Amino acid sequence: MNGIFGMLARMVTRRAMNWGVNKGIDRMSRSGKGGVPNGQPSAAAKKQAKDMRQAVKRARQAARITRRFGR
Repeated sequence: MNGIFGMLARMVTRRAMNWGVNKGIDRMSRSGKGGVPNGQPSAAAKKQAKDMRQAVKRARQAARITRRFGR
């Protein structure tokens, strides 16, 4: 009985979490309030996105290098 209750609780929790995340993403992607005005990102948003892409690139590169050293 405990296993069934836990499984149902996980299913409900997962659905609720997915619903909330999707609602948040949809709200932020909408143009206007809370999102990108007029569909155009600001200069600061462009710079932040570029910096984030570069950080991800460096992190992946570091991970590759550490894997090579681990061999």
